[in-house]
Amino acid sequence: MNIFVINSGSSSIKYQLIEMPSEIVICSGIVERIGMDDADIIHKTFKEGKELVRKRVLKIADHAEGLKEVAALLTDKQIGVIKDSSEIDVIGHRVVHGGKSFAATTVITQEVKDKIKKLFPLASLHNPPNFLGIEVAEKLFSMSKQVVVFDTAFHQTIPEEAYRYAIPSKFYDEDGIRVYGFHGTSHKYVSEKAIKYLQKDNSKIITIHLGNGCSMTAVKDGKSVDTSMGFGPMNGLIMGTRAGDIDQSIIFYLVDQLGYDLKKVKDMLNYESGMLGLTGHNDMRDIIAKIEKNDKQAALAYSMYAYRIRKHIGTYTAVLNGLDAIVFTGGVGENDALMRKMSSSNLEYLGIQLDEEKNSLRLKELYEINSYNSPVKILVIPTNEELEIAMQCYSLLD
Repeated sequence: MNIFVINSGSSSIKYQLIEMPSEIVICSGIVERIGMDDADIIHKTFKEGKELVRKRVLKIADHAEGLKEVAALLTDKQIGVIKDSSEIDVIGHRVVHGGKSFAATTVITQEVKDKIKKLFPLASLHNPPNFLGIEVAEKLFSMSKQVVVFDTAFHQTIPEEAYRYAIPSKFYDEDGIRVYGFHGTSHKYVSEKAIKYLQKDNSKIITIHLGNGCSMTAVKDGKSVDTSMGFGPMNGLIMGTRAGDIDQSIIFYLVDQLGYDLKKVKDMLNYESGMLGLTGHNDMRDIIAKIEKNDKQAALAYSMYAYRIRKHIGTYTAVLNGLDAIVFTGGVGENDALMRKMSSSNLEYLGIQLDEEKNSLRLKELYEINSYNSPVKILVIPTNEELEIAMQCYSLLD
């Protein structure tokens, strides 16, 4: 079964064509910086044990244009891996917010699409591009079965004491306002890898997904028991363009005293805050470049980012009543050694001790970066949301 996985993020599209159940990756790639003049596509094909890479830099206005470029690469005369779209059996889509309507992998119907659209306000950065990916894929791959995997599904095991908000109960009973959590596909994948590596089913793990969007999850015995994002994917850690945790009083002050309307506040917190608001950049590579030029504001923002992660590590160690491992994953978590160092520093009391030499490595598979005598493992595990989605699609349809 050939499964083509489309993972549309807020400013990127990751994709893989995977043969299941062998889990053989036929091709993979990423479209980054969507909406910018210097968007780039890195497309990889795997033939006869060789990896062939094609890179392009071009203007990509939106996710629809990005997916059309990807579809063209799949059937390209020189590097294409299929003759036409009929060779793809299933398209697996990642959708961030499933609300209370979806708790499992689902075949896409018009009813499912209508419900996803209703959830746009809860994940305004993600559900719209996720939905657009579905709409475009239905046209480009009209003969393929379309399946959706929801990021919120993994967090359905969070206990009520953790997912309820201290607001009048009617808002939960009638409107489903509660913690849903996000990045569940990634947290599930890396936590299962960590459990297998630790060879410990009764495990206490904190998974740290750092990218343009950031979240952390406390995972006990393989199940999510708390997570940093909540009703929508805006709170918790400092992110690329999102503020993360913020005192609600600030919102009222912006509206009542500074004359902002609610839409402007919402857009500011979603699209203009986080690292972008603090530094003018949402890409960590650009921020590091500014730090290297002794930009004090960039250095402060970087420290704030790491501080928020350390604070959540302490919180979730308390939730778990102990800790076996912390896991770094996502674009920043996997590639930014300095952020890993700052995020895990001054935590010796919790048994977290980093080895700087190991931390400087950059491997493609799971590896330890903790010191030899550290009671807690510090793991870097490259996430593979696309493979996780393919596995869930195959399990549903096989």
